Parts: sequence; structure tokens; C-alpha cells
Amino acid sequence: MRKKLTEEKQLEILEAGIAAFAEGGFHAASMAEIARRAGISVGVLYKYYANKEDFFRACLRHSLAALERVLGEVTAREEKLLTYAARLLKELRDFSREHPSHIRLYHQITNAGGAAARRLAEEVEGAAARLYTEVIAKAQAAGEVRRDMDPRLLAFFFDNLLMMLQFSCSCGYYRSRLALYWGGAAEEEQVAEELLKFLESAFTLERNQIDHRPKAGGRGNV
Repeated sequence: MRKKLTEEKQLEILEAGIAAFAEGGFHAASMAEIARRAGISVGVLYKYYANKEDFFRACLRHSLAALERVLGEVTAREEKLLTYAARLLKELRDFSREHPSHIRLYHQITNAGGAAARRLAEEVEGAAARLYTEVIAKAQAAGEVRRDMDPRLLAFFFDNLLMMLQFSCSCGYYRSRLALYWGGAAEEEQVAEELLKFLESAFTLERNQIDHRPKAGGRGNV
């Protein structure tokens, strides 16, 4: 009779799966290779998971739970929006550095397209979308940030920037892309600080406060 795997070993297997799926996508990943990485037999892997699809879903659930814990820790207490943004930047940057395979897995899935990607987007980002929109709307009502933007779209733009920061910390192409703009290797802390400056302007400057914007009725006014 096989000895039941410890919780620690089961988590190790999931991490091995995430790394494999992140490298080559679902179809290229081999259950035999995943088992080898985890130091178990394929038979043990199939004892816990019916097939590769079942194991893939378990890897996704594990990764989503880890990201949800990060969001939960950041939003556990009430803070001003920019303070909240600064903490979120730090925590997501740290998560991307410590768990790059999780971010690369998400990148793989978002590139795949199709119904599965849409379902994943709803599952992964549904809670974040509601959370960011709620926090921004609350800050608008308190007069802490600009009120001339729809909080849903401001939340969407905010999340896009966070996503790109995570990709730039974890995915080869996006690291190279950042280096192209930066002119070399960039310090992650400095990148996050510059992004926070950008967010500060985006959150606080309303149209009538922007000096370089064309005045009403002037040429090029939008």
C-alpha cells in the first residue's frame, strides 16, 4: 500500500506542474516530466489526478489561491488609495520575483485565447476587478482622487499596469522590452517607484488641472 503524500509534497508536485505548464503550455507539458521534476512516479501522480486536464486545473486553483492571498493581505485594512496602490505594487512585485512560474503560467493562458481563456479571466480577474472598482469608487466619494473618470475603467487601466509590471519581472520577452525602454537592466524598486508616480498623476489630476491640455473651444480640443 502506497504511503499517502504529505501536504508539503503535494504542494511541491503542484509547483512542478506550474513550472512545466508555464514553460511550454498545456499541450507541450508531459505528465512524465512533471513526475520526474517532483521526484515521484507517474503512477503516483495519476493516483491523485484523473488526467492531465484535472491536474492542470489543480495547478491553476493553487496559483489563483496564492494570488488571492496576496490581494487579501493588502486589502485587509482601510488605507488611502495611493497607499494601497504602493503596498499592492510591492506585494505583487515580490510575488512575481518569488513565484515567476505562476506569472508565466498566467501569461501562457492569456495568450491561448478561446473559451478557456475567457473563463480563466473571469475567475482570476473577476474578484480583482470588483475590488479595485470598489476601492476607487470609495476614494472618489471621499474626494481623495479624481472624480471625472469612470471607476470601472480606471480600475481596468490600473490592473493592466500591474499585470505588465508582473510580466516584466517574470517573462523573458517583457524583461527585454523593459530593458529596451530603460536602456539596460532596471532595478525593480525604481520601476515600481516610477509607476507609483505615474499612478499618482493618473488618480489625482482632473482635466481642468492639466495646463498643457487644449482649452475648451481651442484647436485640438478633445
